Amino acid sequence: MSESPHPRADELSWLSTRELMALLQAEDRVAVDAVGEHLDRVAEAVDAIATRLRAGGHLHYFGAGTSGRLAALDAVECAPTFGLEPGVVIAHDAGDGEAEDDRRRGAGEAREAALQRDDAVVGVSASGRTGYVLAAVGEARAAGSLVVGLSCAPGSPLGAASDVAIEVETGAEVIAGSTRLKAGTVQKVVLNMLSTGVFIRLGRTYRGRMVDVVASNDKLRARAAAIVADLTGASAAAVQRALAESGGSAKLAILMLRCGLAAGEARSRLSSVGGDLAGALGEGGR
Repeated sequence: MSESPHPRADELSWLSTRELMALLQAEDRVAVDAVGEHLDRVAEAVDAIATRLRAGGHLHYFGAGTSGRLAALDAVECAPTFGLEPGVVIAHDAGDGEAEDDRRRGAGEAREAALQRDDAVVGVSASGRTGYVLAAVGEARAAGSLVVGLSCAPGSPLGAASDVAIEVETGAEVIAGSTRLKAGTVQKVVLNMLSTGVFIRLGRTYRGRMVDVVASNDKLRARAAAIVADLTGASAAAVQRALAESGGSAKLAILMLRCGLAAGEARSRLSSVGGDLAGALGEGGR
């Protein structure tokens, strides 16, 4: 991550608002495109994290400042999107100011998390030098957890401390040093890729649908019904019956309707294949 002034920094006050918006969009596009050069490392991280979670581990994010908030956002979105049990994805966010440098806090919160060998830890730091994150990662390594480092600083201490280092260089920010801009865009994009890739690999989706969606409100109940109807071709009445009998689980309802199973039978079959709907339906995987 470069903290040097942007090549057009001296022009910013004189650009029209439309020109300024075009510059910001163009720079975000640069950031998104830069991720493409690191897909091998992102894929490596996805497979490694999925292996740990498949064995019963948990996914922990450690970050501070903008990085911590982005990690917390990704973590909180995982549960309703993928139907996760509480505690599968946990974000540890130090906040702003001196807390970012607080190594004692980072180490302490990592120890309080009781990290295990089957856990995966993603340290998120635009600079790759955040004390809180580095201390947490150090504790994770001592516990034998998988460590993934996400930064915008090639050759950073975070990368050196990681099993898988994802270091996406973004170049100068339009506002020098503001990691909520291109660096923030990169971190949001990569975090989306990591969590989405992991839970696709763990069978928490089916054919690009949110079959594990938590139907906790009218919008999501309608979404669950639409997914079941789409994947089974069943009537609206049959869909609603199956959802009622499955306790609102779109995944179970699909299996029931596709295979003519009662809810208990469908639940047992799904459990026997680790919750993977494709496996329960007898469909081949990768």
